[in-house]
Amino acid sequence: MTVKHHHKTPVFRLLGLPGVLGCTLLGSTLLASPAWAGGILVYEAGQEGAGLANAGAAVLATDPSILMNNPAGISQLKGTQLNMDAQVILGDITYSRDSGNTFSGGNGGNPLPYFPGTSLFISHELDDRNSIAFGMYGNFGLALDYDDDWAGRYFTQESAIVGVSFQPTYAYKLTDDLSIGVGPRFMYGYYRTEVAVNNNVLGLGNAPDGQLVYKDGDWGVGYNLGLLYRLNERVQLGLAYTSKIDLKFRDSPTLKHITNPLLNVALNRLDVDQLKVDMTVPQTVLASASYKIDDQWTLLGSLNWQDWSQFGKIGVEVDSNAAGTSTTVDRKYRDTYHASVGAQNQINAKWRWNVGVAYDSSAVDDKDRTVDNPMNQAWRFATGLNYALDENTDLHLNYTLIWMGDMDDVQTKTRSGDSVSGEYRNAMLHVIGGGAVWRF
Repeated sequence: MTVKHHHKTPVFRLLGLPGVLGCTLLGSTLLASPAWAGGILVYEAGQEGAGLANAGAAVLATDPSILMNNPAGISQLKGTQLNMDAQVILGDITYSRDSGNTFSGGNGGNPLPYFPGTSLFISHELDDRNSIAFGMYGNFGLALDYDDDWAGRYFTQESAIVGVSFQPTYAYKLTDDLSIGVGPRFMYGYYRTEVAVNNNVLGLGNAPDGQLVYKDGDWGVGYNLGLLYRLNERVQLGLAYTSKIDLKFRDSPTLKHITNPLLNVALNRLDVDQLKVDMTVPQTVLASASYKIDDQWTLLGSLNWQDWSQFGKIGVEVDSNAAGTSTTVDRKYRDTYHASVGAQNQINAKWRWNVGVAYDSSAVDDKDRTVDNPMNQAWRFATGLNYALDENTDLHLNYTLIWMGDMDDVQTKTRSGDSVSGEYRNAMLHVIGGGAVWRF
């Protein structure tokens, strides 16, 4: 991700302000993204496979939601099928200040009390070889909303990014055992952030904070590719690639209650309406396998790579001192890796039970963690049930615990040296989802 503030000259002179404005603009452009749980995309979209913690995601062709992970999978679906899902993410990620904190204010409360989502998938078998489908889903996006007066308010108060994907899909059976699929992916991204502005330059005075609000939306285009291969009667293999999607946000920030005259002059000289936020939704590679032990039990697994190093590069040319300097900041994100295993138990003709566990590496080192996006390695523990209401209708319900544990977080203003310092203790997310599948 690249965030730049362009100006006619390469060096910004802020009338001797010790980086107050620069640090404020820096804080305003850092995203609270779906990287919340370890530099990962949100695998859950309410679909039945969410109960497997992403295990076997590229081979589990039980309903049209397979197009989200492997477009080749719709070749396995008979007739016309409709899948509608909903879910809610409940967060438990409170921050606790420690003795290293130098900002006034509280701990911020729970910044993610809940985050809802829905999805819709439909597939149609044209003939024995050709299938088409369409999906609308949101597997990219989370939001944070801290108390406005918390200790980290000069880094972020509220930040949200939501990506909704629209994916027409086509799959073709090359042979009875090998299928390929492709789906162009159109994503609408919405970004909003709020950050406090310190009106008390050099720590002098007792003026209330101002605020900077920035929001915009943009469309980006990418694609999904997939292969599905049945090795034999027991083993299926799936391989899928998701391309990157570039989103560019270009709206003007709104400034509220800026009472310091020096800040007003500096803002005018910086021409803040040129502030830009560029973000890259990462490309991914997913490999999955399933092994059918018998008519009741199937084992599944997945390995996944995600290119978060592209997402995390930020250049902010607004931090300066009396001499006038330009500073570039790198979030130092790195690529992440995912591994998951799971099992399906077809208990009887009506009931199917799913269970899975997964691990995702962290996109940041502990020293690079930020309060607007407190990433960490994450463990997933998932389970779910599918119930066949009748021959053509299935209902499913699933639950996932995403465990991130303890996360230290220290951020320091470049010029003032003031820090927000503390820890997220026992951080976790609860994901509850469910839906229905109709076959026609």
